Amino acid sequence: MNSASPNPPSILGVIGLGAMGRPMARLLAAAHGTVRVASSRPKESVLADLNSALPAGAGPGSILWADDPAQLAAECNEILLMLPDLPQIAQALEAPDGILAGLEHRDPASPPLLLLIGSTCSAPGVRALADKLAASYGERIAVVDSPVSGGEDGATQGTLSIMLGGTGELCARAAQALAPCGTPVRLGELGAGQVAKACNQLVVSATIFALGEASVLAERSGLDLESMWNLLGHGYAASRLLESRKDRLVSGDDSPSGAIKYMRKDLAGAHEIAESTGTHAVLLPVLRQAIDEVIEAGLGDRDISVTKRFISGR
Repeated sequence: MNSASPNPPSILGVIGLGAMGRPMARLLAAAHGTVRVASSRPKESVLADLNSALPAGAGPGSILWADDPAQLAAECNEILLMLPDLPQIAQALEAPDGILAGLEHRDPASPPLLLLIGSTCSAPGVRALADKLAASYGERIAVVDSPVSGGEDGATQGTLSIMLGGTGELCARAAQALAPCGTPVRLGELGAGQVAKACNQLVVSATIFALGEASVLAERSGLDLESMWNLLGHGYAASRLLESRKDRLVSGDDSPSGAIKYMRKDLAGAHEIAESTGTHAVLLPVLRQAIDEVIEAGLGDRDISVTKRFISGR
């Protein structure tokens, strides 16, 4: 790991440069001046990819490389984690060159290192992680959960809904850091962001199955699908999801984008919340079974609009 800078850390760090993390890193760099990233991919290809598509206003070299997560911990005040789930977060924290190793190299005058958990994961799991970190490291490291909704389009355009959970002070820091990516709103204490994301995914999964099923019903009844959705898009059936997936539903193009397989984990998190709150969920069990069937049919890597193909039996 590189030695720590003699100046107080001020650069935002990002780990997780997938479909959402890449465009978010670009927006953050454009707004904050510099972002430092860590990745298992080769340095040259990562930086060439990220810096070549920076939005207007970002200077050359706005996205810089970190040799490992430990360097991010030493040099950054906030680290955004856009990783698949808690096991990958644990690896980024606990590896020999991980975030926790870098805590020893932070300037004592710096504020606590703030982990922004943008991943969609278990609300109780996030709370347990924060408790574990507090027991071992005290106030040197803190956690805010900050899952996002809006898909790749929202991540590119800076229009994401960012669901924050944590103390008011920490969420204020998180909101300032993440504002270039969309609208950050504190919804409650730690874990509240994950609860909100589970609720979001419940609505999204129910809606995309309804849109797929309605599309098949209309087509098999001889309706012009595009005309129907253009019309219904001005009524109560209108939604952001219909707006974003209408062309795919009409054309049948469900090429990979927002893969439907990730709904399995998201709805498992919603089930966990339903059980812990004593909620008699009606739609949730049906949707979980439907997602399982889509994945078992070999369609899990397709866009969520694959519900139309799945329901049509093609």
